[in-house]
Amino acid sequence: MILNGKKIILGITGSIAAYKACYIIRGLIKKGAEVQVVITPAGKEFITPITLSALTSKPVISEFFAQRDGTWNSHVDLGLWADAVLIAPATAATIGKMANGIADNMLITTYLSAKAPVFVAPAMDLDMFAHAATQNNLKILRSFGNHIIEPASGELASHLVGKGRMEEPENIIQVLEDFFSAHQVLSGKKVLITAGPTYEKIDPVRFVGNYSSGKMGFALAEECAIRGAEVILISGPVKLDISHPNITRINVESASDMYEKAIVCYPSVDAGILCAAVADFTPQEIVDTKIKREKDDLMIRLKPTKDIAATLGQMKKSGQLLVGFALETDCELQNASGKLKRKNFDFIVLNSLKDKGAGFGHDTNKITIVDAQCHTSYELKPKKEVAKDIIDRLTELMK
Repeated sequence: MILNGKKIILGITGSIAAYKACYIIRGLIKKGAEVQVVITPAGKEFITPITLSALTSKPVISEFFAQRDGTWNSHVDLGLWADAVLIAPATAATIGKMANGIADNMLITTYLSAKAPVFVAPAMDLDMFAHAATQNNLKILRSFGNHIIEPASGELASHLVGKGRMEEPENIIQVLEDFFSAHQVLSGKKVLITAGPTYEKIDPVRFVGNYSSGKMGFALAEECAIRGAEVILISGPVKLDISHPNITRINVESASDMYEKAIVCYPSVDAGILCAAVADFTPQEIVDTKIKREKDDLMIRLKPTKDIAATLGQMKKSGQLLVGFALETDCELQNASGKLKRKNFDFIVLNSLKDKGAGFGHDTNKITIVDAQCHTSYELKPKKEVAKDIIDRLTELMK
C-alpha cells in the first residue's frame, strides 16, 4: 500500500468539521499509516483528545508543555518525524496564522518546523472562504509549496449553501495517496534542468542580461525531486534558494558557463529541461576597467553565444528526452513549432508575453505544450502548478 509506514501529522483546528478527523484517522491507519494528532485549543472544544488518542493509539499533542515537571513537546522533532503534515479541518484563523508565521500554538510551530509536504483542507462558511483575505492567505500558502485541498460545495453549518465544506475524508486520503504515488514515479531517473538568466559581462560592473527570475526552473526542479528524481539544476544568477536533498545545484553566470556545464552533465541524465533564458549574444570584448562616459555614443559589438539547446539536441541519444522553452511575442505557435524541430526537442513549453501574468518575474504562468503531433493549452496558474503539468507530460514520455 502506498501509505504503508508513512508518518503523518494530522492537525485539527476549531471547526465543526473536526468530527471528520476521526474518519481520516481510521482511513489512514487502515492504509498502514502512523498518525500523530496535533490539535489546537479551539479544536478540543469540538472533539476530545480521548477519542483521538483511542483511534491513533498515541497521546494527542496540544500544548507546548505536557506537564508542569519540565516535560515538553518538541515541535522540531515532530517536524523531522513526519512524512506529511495534513491540517484538516483548517479554519480561516489557522490558515491566516500559517500564511503569516504567527506561531502562537503547537500546531503552527510544528507546521513552521516541518520538512515534509503540507496539505491543507479548509473548512469554513462560504463568505469566509470567498473573502479576499482568506483567498490571499491561501495564495500565500500555495506560493510556499503547500498543497490546498479545495473545499466542496454544499450545505454548511450555517445552513447556507456554497463552497466551504471540508472535502470528504476518503477524498483527502486519496490526495495523499496520489501525492506519494507520484513521488515514486521518477525514482531512479536523473534530470538536468537549466534555470534563470545569464549575465554577459561588458566591463567589471555592467552586463547584458534579461528579466528571468528563475522561478519556473526552480519549480520544475522541486517537482522532479518530489517525484523521486535526482536533479542537476544549473542556475544563472537568481535570488532563490532550494534545499531538497535530491537536487544538486550548480551556479553559473554566463551563457558560456552554462553551456560548458550542460554538455558535461547531459550525457548521464535521462532527460533535460532547458528552462533558462540564455543570452543569444555576448559582447565581443570584455573591458577590464569600468567604461567611462566620455562621449554620447558607445558601440558594443556582440557575437552569438554557443547554442545549448542545439548542441544537446545533437547529443541526444536513444532513450533520452529533451524539453525546451519558448517565450514569444508574436506568431507564437509557428515559432515554437519551428524551434521544436530545429533543436530536436521532444516537446516545447510555449509562453507568450501577450498573456497577462505570464513570462518573466511573475509567480504565475500560462503555457501551451507543443509536440510534433498537437498542442495543449493550460489556464493561468501558479508556477508550482504549471511545473506539475510539465512534469506530468515528461513522466508520460518516460514510461
